[in-house]
Amino acid sequence: MASRLLKGHRFLRWVNERLPLEKAYKTHMSEYYAPRNFNFWYYFGILSMVVLFIQFVSGIWLTMQYTPDAEHAFDSIEYIMRDVSAGWFIRYMHEVGASFFFIVVYLHIFRGLLYGSYKEPRELLWLIGVAIYIVLMMEGFLGYMLPWGNMSYWGAKVVLSLIGAIPYIGESLQVWIQGDYQVSGVTLSRFFALHVTLIPILLIGLVFLHIIALHQVGSNNPEGIEIKLVKNKDGVPLDGIPFHPYYTVHDLIPIVVFLILFFGVIFYYPDGGGYFLEPPNFLPADNLSTPEHIAPVWYYTPFYAMLRAISFDFLGISAKFWGLVVMSGAIGLVAFLPWLDRSPAKSMRYKGWASRIMLALFTISFVTLGVLGAHPSDWMPFWMAPFFTLIYFAYFLGMPFYTSLENSKPVPQRISSGR
Repeated sequence: MASRLLKGHRFLRWVNERLPLEKAYKTHMSEYYAPRNFNFWYYFGILSMVVLFIQFVSGIWLTMQYTPDAEHAFDSIEYIMRDVSAGWFIRYMHEVGASFFFIVVYLHIFRGLLYGSYKEPRELLWLIGVAIYIVLMMEGFLGYMLPWGNMSYWGAKVVLSLIGAIPYIGESLQVWIQGDYQVSGVTLSRFFALHVTLIPILLIGLVFLHIIALHQVGSNNPEGIEIKLVKNKDGVPLDGIPFHPYYTVHDLIPIVVFLILFFGVIFYYPDGGGYFLEPPNFLPADNLSTPEHIAPVWYYTPFYAMLRAISFDFLGISAKFWGLVVMSGAIGLVAFLPWLDRSPAKSMRYKGWASRIMLALFTISFVTLGVLGAHPSDWMPFWMAPFFTLIYFAYFLGMPFYTSLENSKPVPQRISSGR
């Protein structure tokens, strides 16, 4: 249909001769063959694109009304919420959208762990995805400070103090990043600049590379079978179907369901019970009034719990620095999964019981650490955070051993002969 339209319309034909519209359409839509057995877990890739679009549109609108100045930032948020037409709606779209972004990204990552989407030939695709996650965390942190509420201020103060714990260069590096000897209006201005310019550019570039890499190697599937290995005489995978129109239409259903849930939260539960928008953030930043409990927003709490789990000095270096090392390692280890997993099977459907148990324990540890990080350190017994931190790391560091020793089921050559 698109080819006929390009050939029949003079202007489009002129553009196509100078810009490969038809080629791009075929490569990424009508002649990109995706496995025909996608299930529920494959919705979250397209949903992350939907939320990314929502965040960009709402963010651009908010920058038109926001004042990146310590004296007026909080008041500008109040102005948006109270006096700008539909301002509350756009602000909540952005605030709720941040949490929904991480929800779909975490579920998208879990699908990769479940079906081995990091294994050959998708190693580079996985590394780009990890880079997207890290940049997204940076974007979330920078944006969290911009309302200049009391939790935003103290949360930024705590996180930036971690940099100061780095031996020898930490204090100088912290001052350089803050632009001042303490978190101030200078910090707010530069964080705003990074939040609306550099980080979004990096994010868009990485998402573009992620999609190009995906379409180069092809999508994984619940069976972990490479559909490109079995083709018909025309070179079309026997177990593949064109992404368009089949999946472009199919994905409309989860998008509609997602938007219903998304706008339902905006209208009826925008603060998420204090997890999306904490009560201290309804007060302006005050360097003389520390919130009763300082904690990051929920999507950082698993790593915050790991940070707090390290409570002892080692080799004459403070516990805060070792907590930073553990927290950074917890994120960085994800990038090494393609080389840690030694199983001949990609999908958990064909891996042994050791892999299944370890993935279940990893999931439990991540959720538990998230709950622990959202509460004061004395909320539960002190041993729980270190214990679940060890389980988290055991999933990665033990993977070369339990994936090599376990008995995997034989993987079929065709999706039709699988489940």
